Amino acid sequence: MVYESRLELARLLLADFDPDVVGIFAQPFWLRARVGDRVRRHVPDFLLFMRRGTVRVVNVKPADRLADPKVAAALAWPGALVERHGWEYEVWSGADPVLVENVRFLAGYRRVGVVGAADIDRAWYSVRDRDSLAVAERAVAVGRPRHVARPPLMALLWSGRLSTDLTRPLSGESILRRSA
Repeated sequence: MVYESRLELARLLLADFDPDVVGIFAQPFWLRARVGDRVRRHVPDFLLFMRRGTVRVVNVKPADRLADPKVAAALAWPGALVERHGWEYEVWSGADPVLVENVRFLAGYRRVGVVGAADIDRAWYSVRDRDSLAVAERAVAVGRPRHVARPPLMALLWSGRLSTDLTRPLSGESILRRSA
């Protein structure tokens, strides 16, 4: 996946983590349109396909640049164009840094096979709703070192089978919720 900045990487990670996003394309196409008396061109940062069947075009720009009238104009016309075609448009400038850091950490457990399926299943059946992460680690470890319990729990958090408040730093005190 192509990204040009840490800010774009953050948006990419959050899109990958979002269960409503089913497809991600970086720099998906050129837009070309006449705006006033000029022909303008633009390449959006991301194209997201959403579970509900909609499409979202995303441009990533640091918040401090959005006040610049030239930047605002350069982001406005692509939005108007894609919205006229029935797509969603998003200008993204960041998110809670703790959330982004937690998702960045959990992304290390997103690939199938990084953690064994049997270990993930064992963890799933060992965790009770509202267990703290520390309690869940002890329950999953049972006779093994506690550090072997963390990877399957992190994989379950990435997959959405478990959830916790990711706007707070992940710790042993994080409360886990089982998905329905």
